[in-house]
Parts: sequence; structure tokens; C-alpha cells
Amino acid sequence: MVALASDASVGARRATPLHKILYVQVLAAIVLGALLGWLAPQWATNEWVKALGDGFVKLIKMVIAPVIFCTVVSGIAHISDARKVGRVAVKALVYFEIVSTFALAIGLVVGNVLRPGAGFSGKVDAAATAEFAKQASAKHAVDFVLDIIPDSVVGAFARGDVLQVLLFSILFGFALMALGERGRSLVALVDDLTHGVFGVINLVMRAAPFGAFGAMAFTVGKYGPAALGNLLSLIGSFYLSAALFVVVVLGVIARIAGFSIFRFLNYIKAELLIVLGTSSSESALPALMEKLERLGCSKPVVGLVVPTGYSFNLDGTNIYMTLATLFIAQALGVDLTLEQQFTILIVAMLTSKGASGVTGAGFVTLAATLGSVSPALVPGMAIVLGIDKFMSECRALTNIIGNGVATVVVAWWENELDRDRLAATLGGGAKKPDLDAGAATR
Repeated sequence: MVALASDASVGARRATPLHKILYVQVLAAIVLGALLGWLAPQWATNEWVKALGDGFVKLIKMVIAPVIFCTVVSGIAHISDARKVGRVAVKALVYFEIVSTFALAIGLVVGNVLRPGAGFSGKVDAAATAEFAKQASAKHAVDFVLDIIPDSVVGAFARGDVLQVLLFSILFGFALMALGERGRSLVALVDDLTHGVFGVINLVMRAAPFGAFGAMAFTVGKYGPAALGNLLSLIGSFYLSAALFVVVVLGVIARIAGFSIFRFLNYIKAELLIVLGTSSSESALPALMEKLERLGCSKPVVGLVVPTGYSFNLDGTNIYMTLATLFIAQALGVDLTLEQQFTILIVAMLTSKGASGVTGAGFVTLAATLGSVSPALVPGMAIVLGIDKFMSECRALTNIIGNGVATVVVAWWENELDRDRLAATLGGGAKKPDLDAGAATR
């Protein structure tokens, strides 16, 4: 078992030497990677260094589809009431839409108050973003709905399409539920397969420090401090917006649900460092699901909320889209009315759906948002193209935090949260709220 499992108890953490703890290894790798990229960019941009980061992300993506399938199928098959699955899904979607609106609104407020794009004097290269605009314009709402349905089950697993795998897993889980006793042996097989898949994840996570080192070294070596230039104001505004969202919005939600956002962040610190190093929230998805179950969330809730959240609850991407849209408009000297800004909020709410945790997905959704609000803003994407990589880490971090909190909240809402385990795992930060008094736990 890797050091990730050492977070299971305080005693285990005390007994494990620092250099064997996963998050310490990843943190050291990130620092060393950044130093290599800064001091020796010619070495950091070597294709083999880049391959370390890309290889680790591919290893994680390799097991995402099996993890989702096993977790969702097992979770649903163990539920006797089909209405309960639908209830969890509806509650999750309601939560996603409400919280996403707050994320979009924070981006608009910070963009209007700080005005990071005002006075921009750089040049715009429209050709640099032509491909992103083309990808965005090619997608319509009906395409998104149809894309949820895979051409084949094998194809969905081969591509690792989260929504397509999730759809098939839900249908398969309901089918096993309907079989009753005849399907028990198959359910037991899926349960055993789940343990095997998470065993593979434990092995893969040993490579996390190497992946973080390679990804961070290549990023810093390729772009460097000079790439930031006078665009630091946008980066600072974005990180400030994300911090406000996590501490204020998610912090209040967490407190209502009876736990501390800061203790929760400390609990998933290893996953956050992996996301920071790889710029992809998918790189920590399997480990996050395992940790949420150990935190006290029931398997059905984890299996439904986390995968769905990766397409419907991208809080970091939402903040990025509204803030970047305002930045581009300010940089191009385009004054947006309140009505147009409200349109941005509505359009961004739609275009963000289906954006995965893969690096760069937020940039394509930005193109779709700009094109819907005003085609004249699309060439302005070139302004932020050079620094998008520096903001993708923050997008991914905010996304994974948001999905983690969402899972705990939906589990609490559905009375599928083990309060005693939550309190024992997070220490003194978990208290049972009055709203949940007397509710049964899992």
C-alpha cells in the first residue's frame, strides 16, 4: 500500500517517515521540477522530461473507466430501491447548478472590480486561436446530448469518455438490480473487480512524484517567468477568485453540512498536489473516490456524484470563463452592458457542461462562450493563450475541491454519510449540524 493509505488514521501518519508520505514526495517533486525548468530550461523541455508527466496522466486515465464502471455498478446493484438512485442524481444536479452559478458570479464580480484587462497594450494574433474557435463552433447542444450515448460500449471504454461510461454503468447497474438473486454472483464479481482496480491505482500512484516532476519542469521550462509579463494581473485575479470561492462559498456549504473546509483540504492534500503537478483533475479522480468512501460517504453516492461532477460541476472552469471573457473584452476596449454580462453567465453555464478535467478543455469552452456572446471577442483569446497553462492548474484544483465537497454534501443530504467516520477522519472539524439531527447514517 502506498503512502496515500497512510492518511487513514492519525497513528499511521505518525508512524510513516516523511520521505515515504505521498504528498511530501509530490511536493518535493514539484519544487525540484520548477527549479529545473527555471535554471535549465533546455533540459526541462526535453521530450523525455515531458513524457514523465504525460505518462503518469495516461496511467491514471487508463483506470478511470474501470473505476467508474465498478463503483457505479456495485453501488446501484446494492440498492434495493431504484428511486433512491434517481433521487441522488437529482439532488446532485440541483447542487451543481446552484454552486456553479456562484462560481460564475464570483468571476464576474472580481472581473468588474479589479478590471485586469484595462489598459492592455499587447498585440492580438487571431490565427493562434482559430482552431479552438473552430472546435467550439462545431459543437451544439444537441451534439452534447447525443455524445452522451456511445456508438459502442467498447468504444466508450477505449476512449475513456466519462459520461458515456457513466451512462452504460448506470444502465448495467439497474439491470443487475432487476435480476435480484440471479445477479448476486455477478455483483460479487464486480465487487472483487473493484478491489483489483483500486490495487492497480495504488501501484500507479507510486509514479505520482515522477509525473509531477516532469509536468512541472516542462511547464516552467517552456513558458518561464517571462511568459507572464503584464498578464500577471489576470492570473492573480483568477487565483483570488478561486480562493474566494473555495474559502467563502464552499466553506459556508461545508460548515452547513457539518465539516471544516480547511480540514477537508488537508485530508485530500496528496490529490491536490498531484493535480497541481499534472494540471488535470482527472489524474486524482480514482484516489479521490477512494478517499471519499473512507471519509464516510456511501459507495452509491460517490459512484454517482464524482463522475457526474467531472462534467457538470466544473467550478474552476466556470470562474475562468466569466473572468477571462471580461478580461478579453476590457483588453479589446469592448464595453459590455449588464445585459451582456448576464448573457455571459447563462451561456457559460451551458458551455461548461461536458468539459472534462483534461488540460486545455477550459480554453475550448472559453471559445464557445465568447462566440455566443460576441464573435468580435473570439480573436482576443490569443491574449490569454500564452498563460492559459498557468491557469489550468487553478482550474483543475478548484474543480476537484468542488466535486469533493459536493459528494460529501449530497451524501449528507441523502443521509448516506457516516458521521462518526467523518469526525474521526477529519479530527475536530466535523460536527453534526442541527439540520441532520436524528438522521440515520449509512
